[in-house]
Amino acid sequence: MDSNRFVLTVLRHQFLDGPNAWTYRSTMEVWLDLGELEQRPSHTIDGLTDRLLAWLPGLESHHCGVGEHGGFVQRLREGTWAGHVLEHCVIELLNQAGMPTGFGQTRSTSKPGVYRMVFRARNRATAEAALKQGHALLEAAINNEPFDVAGAVHALREVVDATWLGPSTAAIVNAATERGIPHVRLTDGNLVQLGHGARQRRIWTAESELTSAIAENIASDKDLTKMLLKSCGVPVPEGQVVHSPEEAWEAAQDIGLPVVVKPSDANHGRGVSLELTQQGDIERAFAIADAEGSDVMVERYIRGDEHRVLVVGGKVVAASRGESLYITGDGVHDVRQLIDLQLNSDPRRGEAEEFPLETIHLDREPAMRLLLERQGFAAESVPPAGHRVLVQRNGNVAIDCTDDVHPEVAYAVTLAVRTVGLDVAGVDLVCENIGRPLQEQGGAIVEVNAGPGLLMHLKPAVGQPRPVGEAIVAQLFPGSEPDVGRVPLIGISGTGHTTLLARASAFLLGLASGPTGLACRAGVFLGDRRVEDAARDYWEQCQRLLLNREVQSVVVETQPGLILDRGLPYDRCLVGVVTDLRGWETLARHDVSGPQDMTRALRTQVDVVLGHGACVLRVDDPAVAALAPLCDGDCYWFGEGSVPEGMPGTRLVRWCEGAVCLMDNGQLVVRARPGQALDTDAATALCGAAAAAWAAGLSPELIAAGLERFGASTLN
Repeated sequence: MDSNRFVLTVLRHQFLDGPNAWTYRSTMEVWLDLGELEQRPSHTIDGLTDRLLAWLPGLESHHCGVGEHGGFVQRLREGTWAGHVLEHCVIELLNQAGMPTGFGQTRSTSKPGVYRMVFRARNRATAEAALKQGHALLEAAINNEPFDVAGAVHALREVVDATWLGPSTAAIVNAATERGIPHVRLTDGNLVQLGHGARQRRIWTAESELTSAIAENIASDKDLTKMLLKSCGVPVPEGQVVHSPEEAWEAAQDIGLPVVVKPSDANHGRGVSLELTQQGDIERAFAIADAEGSDVMVERYIRGDEHRVLVVGGKVVAASRGESLYITGDGVHDVRQLIDLQLNSDPRRGEAEEFPLETIHLDREPAMRLLLERQGFAAESVPPAGHRVLVQRNGNVAIDCTDDVHPEVAYAVTLAVRTVGLDVAGVDLVCENIGRPLQEQGGAIVEVNAGPGLLMHLKPAVGQPRPVGEAIVAQLFPGSEPDVGRVPLIGISGTGHTTLLARASAFLLGLASGPTGLACRAGVFLGDRRVEDAARDYWEQCQRLLLNREVQSVVVETQPGLILDRGLPYDRCLVGVVTDLRGWETLARHDVSGPQDMTRALRTQVDVVLGHGACVLRVDDPAVAALAPLCDGDCYWFGEGSVPEGMPGTRLVRWCEGAVCLMDNGQLVVRARPGQALDTDAATALCGAAAAAWAAGLSPELIAAGLERFGASTLN
């Protein structure tokens, strides 16, 4: 290794899956040793800023701490340290790879030259790939070495495409997030849980748990679908399944020419041949359709453009129209070249799912080659100058026409979906004008599809994007309650008798809501049954509770170290309890050196309280009480003493004369005597549990009765 080469060392990194000391969302935390770069800020390294801007011109738009366009570049030219520069390189690479982010921070530690840097990332694999590429890029820029930026972005994009949600699923998840509905990814694919516990729903791309298996099977049987639609008066093209080229020709003659020959589960128009009139063409079209691996259908040809109408919950929410594709000869280039020059050059076309239009590959589309041959051309033919050649009929269903749908068309489409029985469906229809009734123009519904793609409506090639994700979420979670998709969740952080506090809180919640899940250092419980022993790192155990459909409420005990190692195992909570700021002695690996550093971890529990929820804090610990202004909701107190002056909330739970006393504005509301004598710490924990239950909406009377039932065996 060149001894004069600057090295930026990554000491370690950890992915924080949940809300953490940095932000509400998942992040990658990276520990860096700058080495000699600690003495070499950016403005002292010749050409560094210019090289970075040449490789990543998007850095120009980064605001940084300056708070305006170009702020980061200003910091580069004035002088900033390598950890901060790495943060912005990683963020810009993620932006270019199609996973945009804007959050990042870099902070020094108590050890000179060692920094903590974080950046927002949606999953571990993408975060690790972005860090790897960003680190390599920055070292190359610092040392004036070549670097393949395009290759780095491509490699990162491949990780994003392989590990993140598809566009349809992502649109639904994003819509749920906007409504405050949490989500949990159940597999590496597109199976996602929206909501927690008993209030959850599941989706798989644009299918949901409300999608009937019977309806899906009906939709996949095109003959059965058409029979059912015809019985309801929905116009459908006459057609039948055929099993040989000869049978295809016979069926075409019976139906009446021209006809369409297609696979029964045609996807993106593959294997579909339109407006066929000749026996040879029909027999060849059979082979093309048969190669797609499903039954082959011959149908009456319907004149007009192909349309896709999205129906959610019995309503039309989006519609797109296709168009035929032509190339125009110039007398110089052949058909294949003209397709690349005139069609594939469109920036809206691409291989990735994010592109609204697909790249045209003539070699992969035998139906397209048949269409060319019927016009007298092959891939290598050079069309005369000015001659238009039809390349594809009714492809590119990506022109928004939602506002043009005639009410009679909407009625026919929604009737078709109800007849099949789907909650979300994509209806394919062919007509010349979707603004006129189908019967009036000889149009027809061709297919009803379960699990329809949403990208054409989210990113149309022409027209206005439609909020289809929001429509699906509204179907799954009707209403506008603040707790939609959530079960009551109490989060407890600290070190002082938090396990007892958690168990008592779960007992009280169970009286009001039914089956309560509890994850604490004593194990994982459903009601009074222990279902798992406690793991050393029980983050996943907490997550499993949120997956359980039987759970009506949840209580989670989270130690400070777990928050710093992984983040909280939930996104928000109804009640957040902090008992103390002790335990710093075991957290040196996080640069925690005293009680003053504990606020960084424990404030997270208060930060995530919902606006209609409350925090519960020790009234007699000034450092804990100081967290109250950070809460978005109300504040409840427990312990000895009075509510600190100027602090929010008036409700206090105290231990007095052997009883738990619930007080409001200094007035006794109710008194409860637990079933056994308690030491001071246990009594304080029980007061905390009563305050948490009160904050969660339980009545003081129910809390008092519950504490008296909370038996000696549970307290031990």
